[in-house]
Amino acid sequence: MSTRLACVVFDSAEPRSVARFWAELLGWEVTVDRPAEVDVAAPDPDGPDVALTFLPGRQAKSAKNRIHLDLASRSLDHQRVQVDRALSLGARRLDIGQGAVPWSVLADPEGNEFCVLEPREHYVDTGAVAAIVVDTRDPLRLAEFWSTASGWPVTHDTARYAGIRSATGQGPWLEFLRTPAVCPDRGRLHLDLIAFPSDDPAEEAARLRAAGAVPVSSVPQTNNPAVVLADPETNEFCLLRTPSD
Repeated sequence: MSTRLACVVFDSAEPRSVARFWAELLGWEVTVDRPAEVDVAAPDPDGPDVALTFLPGRQAKSAKNRIHLDLASRSLDHQRVQVDRALSLGARRLDIGQGAVPWSVLADPEGNEFCVLEPREHYVDTGAVAAIVVDTRDPLRLAEFWSTASGWPVTHDTARYAGIRSATGQGPWLEFLRTPAVCPDRGRLHLDLIAFPSDDPAEEAARLRAAGAVPVSSVPQTNNPAVVLADPETNEFCLLRTPSD
């Protein structure tokens, strides 16, 4: 039994507006557009990319998000084009104390941090999103938990960060970056998992609790109830049922 990583969820003041920003920046498509949810995904329906979901947010952004996206680039020229395109769509440059680094740190129109990376061989085959990055005090511990949760193996573990990726070798990495001063507020991004159709979501929730997850609550979602849990560093996430269709 296992679950899979379904999407990165943004709490948004204006879901449609920020979803359009990300769709245009990544070259992805809006696949769901309704008042309570806007989804953005890679155009290939069989592609390996994790979708982005934008939901109406309950609170304004007040601190750095624990989760951010790193975008891939093919060359230095492509990196500059990506940054210029992001700025033209409404992003802004951001100083979070990064100093002189080869990547560019930006914020989307609602202030969510993201990076446009310089070309790296490590991310040559990821698609538009190179990595989903999670700030953590203990990279390996969190990588091991999310490996259990997603079914992705731990592929690297260094003093600074650990990473997992689909065994297919496709799609973005999920990376855990050592950050001594992790913000106590999780921020406006979280991850959603989904159970496979053949698996019992209650059993999957129990498996995740045995791996270190902590129950938070259950939230009804239009005949598709989600179980809300938190990982070992209190990052909340949802375990969704597979839609009946």
